[in-house]
Amino acid sequence: MSSPSSLHPGSRYKVQLITWLFSGCFLIFGMVVVGGITRLTGSGLSITEWKVVTGTVPPLNEAQWMAEFDKYKQIPQYRQVNAHFSLSDFKFIYFWEYIHRLFGRLIGVVFMIGLIYFLLKKAIPKELLPRLLFMFVLGGLQGFLGWYMVSSGLTQNVRVSHIRLAIHLTFAFITFGYIFWVALSQLYGRVSANAAALTKFRKASGILLVLLTVQIIYGAFVAGTRAGMVYNTWPRMGDEWVPVSMGFAYGKEGISSLINNLASIQFIHRMLAYLITAFILVFTVKILKESLTGSQRKALYFLLFGVFAQVLLGIFTLLFQVPLWLGVAHQALAFFLFAGVIYLLHRLKYDAV
Repeated sequence: MSSPSSLHPGSRYKVQLITWLFSGCFLIFGMVVVGGITRLTGSGLSITEWKVVTGTVPPLNEAQWMAEFDKYKQIPQYRQVNAHFSLSDFKFIYFWEYIHRLFGRLIGVVFMIGLIYFLLKKAIPKELLPRLLFMFVLGGLQGFLGWYMVSSGLTQNVRVSHIRLAIHLTFAFITFGYIFWVALSQLYGRVSANAAALTKFRKASGILLVLLTVQIIYGAFVAGTRAGMVYNTWPRMGDEWVPVSMGFAYGKEGISSLINNLASIQFIHRMLAYLITAFILVFTVKILKESLTGSQRKALYFLLFGVFAQVLLGIFTLLFQVPLWLGVAHQALAFFLFAGVIYLLHRLKYDAV
């Protein structure tokens, strides 16, 4: 990541621009949370068409609701899983998918209005403008990936492809991370006095970010395949530390079993959690020997607290067989951990102007 460009501290538009960027981060977080609810309630396939503009308006009368319900009846999920659904059942799952898509549209509107406003006010430095425009590229790509994911469950499958779900979720995190970094660059635009001494820790933070991203991908695999329901015991998986079925699956399917076999997916998700926790513990012990600023220490402690909270939350989510509120909380906390690593990575180099 390159050195941040920021508005002049005295600019009267600085606070407004920072608020705009962080509001986008907050909206993406909201969209991810609602996306988690959508997934856990099985609502993702309730809207069978992608209407970017006209889809903003939900059904307004009984005839329109029946028309949408009839479209849903044509897909495998209804015929094989939800054939017992009444119109009221359909309205429930439609609501969550509609809110999820509405968040996406709202994010686009907020960024478009903000960009036009700051351009008219000539408040955007030339070096910052390409970064802001790239946000729209990421947003457009994310919208496409959302439909690409949904389309995988409309013809043959009763749920969306877990691979496409992982791609969609991962790009949501990447989009958030990029905007969050740009926003932080407006707050902290000066290289810290201890930046050189912390170079190896920034590299370690980068490795941690990669590990966490892989863990998020496997979290999506667990969610998309419902692998969290196959072993609801801890610390063992059933009566085994390493499920024998993993070996059978690998022998039959090869390396593809690592992303398709339910036992393998859950096992890897667990092991990554242990690895990330150990990594953060070692990282903390080593970096505390350095001379850190107060804000750097706070960022570190937030991460340390967050990873233990996330592990506990993951265990309880597993033991209680993934109830809605625990599943959503687990995904939301993953988002905070991701943000925490990015924040720490930024604070290890940059300080307030």
